[in-house]
Amino acid sequence: MINAFTWVFLIALGLATATRLWLALRQIRHVRAHRDAVPRTFAEAIPLGAHQKAADYTVAKAWLVIIESLFEALFLLVLTLGGLLEWLIVQWARVFPVDSIWHGTALISSALVLMQLLGLPATLYRIFVIEERFGFNRMTWKLFMLDLLKSAALATILGVPLLITVLWLMRAAGDLWWAYAWVVVGGFSIFYMMIYPTFITPLFNKFSPVADPVLVDRIEQLLARCGFRSKGLFVMDGSKRSSHGNAYFAGFGASKRIVLFDTLVGRLQPPEVEAVLAHELGHYKLHHISKGLALSLGYSFVMLLILGQLVDKPWFYEGLGVTTSTLSVALLLFMLVVPEFTFFLHPLLSLYSRKREFEADAYATRHSSAAELAKAMVKLYHDNAATLTPDPLYSAFYDSHPPAATRIARLRTT
Repeated sequence: MINAFTWVFLIALGLATATRLWLALRQIRHVRAHRDAVPRTFAEAIPLGAHQKAADYTVAKAWLVIIESLFEALFLLVLTLGGLLEWLIVQWARVFPVDSIWHGTALISSALVLMQLLGLPATLYRIFVIEERFGFNRMTWKLFMLDLLKSAALATILGVPLLITVLWLMRAAGDLWWAYAWVVVGGFSIFYMMIYPTFITPLFNKFSPVADPVLVDRIEQLLARCGFRSKGLFVMDGSKRSSHGNAYFAGFGASKRIVLFDTLVGRLQPPEVEAVLAHELGHYKLHHISKGLALSLGYSFVMLLILGQLVDKPWFYEGLGVTTSTLSVALLLFMLVVPEFTFFLHPLLSLYSRKREFEADAYATRHSSAAELAKAMVKLYHDNAATLTPDPLYSAFYDSHPPAATRIARLRTT
């Protein structure tokens, strides 16, 4: 049944999809327009051929984003107003009572699995066509399938019990179920952050201590200067999946650790690795991890509060093409449509993230070398084929890191 909320949903979906397409097309045009000249900031460090490769790589990824955006919008329409979700509800009702926790668990799980399967072709194309074409892919089909199976197993072991708990609270905890659910979801998020470095990532990668004695000495001095203790500094075998280089900080509390990709350690000199590590330490010492967690918890609180007001509103279900109004259906519908209504929060979140990157850079320059960090960043831009000339509006909307030229210019004037 079409009602006023149907039109609200269609407008939100249309605006979000149109904006995604418009931004991607802007990115393509802007990158192509600057393809034939290396920006002055990088003229001495990055050859024209590498710059053009980065441009072509960026354009290829942007075209895939366009195709994915169109497909995802179409599938969301089919799932909701097209009646596919209603069909799934009926099919699972043949197995479980329609208002039971088990029906809700099966319904939500099957919808999420279906979405993952339909997104699989784009994932395969990204890895085995785009990444392969530009020389980054090292993933084998066997490794891809193993990763897929491990991810599915983790989702089942960790995600299904969480889903069952939330559905039980929705039924048993009264009008304030959403507050209790928020506590459970928040606790799970903290728990996952604690086990991620020591239990989750080792299922997918091997980690080993840094072997280079010169680098170890520099790192130990840096950690002493920063007053940092962790469960260790590790090199990860990222090269078995991709030649991209990276570093990251993971964990929470006593489980925190710093991870360097082997591709990064093999490419950068010890002073450059030290500078990159100082940047990652900055994220921790400036409380970016805990602030990010607090922001995530605040967001989930607001979302669950809104859902708590919608579960007993018939217009919410009917407006999205569903006649069966159960708590689990409300949860699934909310999960499906919220990204369209919150899409325009992206620029604010990206701005916040870029601010944190600048702060971590500033921390690194106080405890290491700004010049070495700039050199390391330029090498990473080159090796990862990161575009040096993103469309400003696209970058402002999506990019979690500052534009290359802005970031390097700031480091060079420090």
